[in-house]
Amino acid sequence: MSAVEDGRDPSPALPPRMQALARLPIFLALDSKRAVIAGNGAPVAWKAELLSAAGAHVAVFAELPCEELRAVAAQAARATIVLQQRPWRIEDFADAAVAVGGFDDEAEAERFAGAARAAGVPVNVIDRPAYCDFSFGAIVNRSPLVIGISTDGAAPVFGQAIRSRLEAMIPRGFARWAEAARHWRKAVQSSGLSSSGRRRFWRASGDPELLTLRAVRALQSADIILIDDHLSPDMLDFARREAKTVLVGKTGRFYQQDEINALMVALAKAGGRVVRLKGGGSSMFGRAAEEVAACRGAGLAVEVVPGVTVGRGRGETPRNRANSPTRPITPIPGTPLRACCGSPAARPARTARALRSTNRG
Repeated sequence: MSAVEDGRDPSPALPPRMQALARLPIFLALDSKRAVIAGNGAPVAWKAELLSAAGAHVAVFAELPCEELRAVAAQAARATIVLQQRPWRIEDFADAAVAVGGFDDEAEAERFAGAARAAGVPVNVIDRPAYCDFSFGAIVNRSPLVIGISTDGAAPVFGQAIRSRLEAMIPRGFARWAEAARHWRKAVQSSGLSSSGRRRFWRASGDPELLTLRAVRALQSADIILIDDHLSPDMLDFARREAKTVLVGKTGRFYQQDEINALMVALAKAGGRVVRLKGGGSSMFGRAAEEVAACRGAGLAVEVVPGVTVGRGRGETPRNRANSPTRPITPIPGTPLRACCGSPAARPARTARALRSTNRG
């Protein structure tokens, strides 16, 4: 018999212990597991790269894979990405941990989601929430620290804004410094330094890679990014996924200085918001001044933004870190320099190259 039925007053309702969640944030362990992806196009390529970066062996089913999908498969972020040029089949879901689809056709999206669910595989169909068991959201990657951000589709731009603030707060070399600190800790503790001396030591180990907030905002507003070949591609993790990126540099392997100047002017005059990432010592400023002068001479507005905070002493710099790039470099089909600038076709050795980032949300 209930309290109401026997005439007693019910106990006062207690407030909930936790507020309602629009989505449950979980983190899947996909290392060495199998992921199935069906479809084509840049969003499908991005999901394949993301799952590979998480350690999943990705099987992609696309009858006519696009260039970006082929490039991602050729330079997988971590685990393998295997392209199979045929339609997906129901038996393809066997032993899969997750499934992702990208389809223009509504009926195909429904059929894919239904087949995955029937096989007991969590499914995400890109831009079709009705067929999604999970969503990706915006991601901040400082592995082993990984942060996922979701607005349940209500305000994706707001989610990206929060992501950019978090990225600006967390040093880009978090994993490396955490590992180094673990090795140093015993030596520092037994060094005989006073407590204040130990504190000064740890403060001096700050990450000089941390981009300034103005530089982060510039990257996030860019349509096209030109980056020196000796800078770390990790900087591009702050850029929008849709931004086009071109590898240039002072070494002459890709462009001469006058060609870089012409490229900047041509891209900006074509209507794009162009960001130029430069690095180096005092000799860099002469070339930067030349680029600024070329743009202003063409009637373009230019803002010079301090990009990376400088470490003290002999700390790590973008230049001495650049020997270990973490992003694949893939060609931009049909975008030779001189053709882009309205001049005769460029030599093949000067074809523009793109740098894609794996950690964009």
